[in-house]
Amino acid sequence: MAYVPVPKDLSKIKTKLAFNLTKRQLVCFSSAAAVGLPAYLFSRGSIGNSAAMFLMIGLMLPFFFLAMYERDGLPLEKVLKNIIRTRFLYPRVRPYKTENFYALLSARRGAADCETAEGPESPQAESLKKQGPYRPVHERKEHSHHRPADPPFLPGNVPGRGVPGSGPLLHQNH
Repeated sequence: MAYVPVPKDLSKIKTKLAFNLTKRQLVCFSSAAAVGLPAYLFSRGSIGNSAAMFLMIGLMLPFFFLAMYERDGLPLEKVLKNIIRTRFLYPRVRPYKTENFYALLSARRGAADCETAEGPESPQAESLKKQGPYRPVHERKEHSHHRPADPPFLPGNVPGRGVPGSGPLLHQNH
């Protein structure tokens, strides 16, 4: 009986069209031939065979790289696009920035409370608007909206944690 090796990762298998080449490879190789062969044939009379061959190789090489090069499953043009982005288009140092949504919500709530309590033109409402939405909660003395503390976690009350406690007994081993 004949045995056929089956690869473990089937996503890396590409369908072959002709001469055991993928569609991408066929397109790139045919375009390399369409660019390189006429360049060789037209230039060999004026610059010689060796120089025309090197010119043909230089013109065909980018097409071969486009057909064959792959890094981490990405083709060459995507790899080059990522390199250009990271080296030239985006800043080298990207600081980590977060948005404190709780401070934003509490500042908006504080501004709304000041407007409703003292009117929309009060000096406190104006100062909250000037300071912007990202004002720490501890700086707001007149309006403090804190979330109540969660009840303490008692591991004895949780069945199935391996800690004997006052939780309900589900079964008993004898």
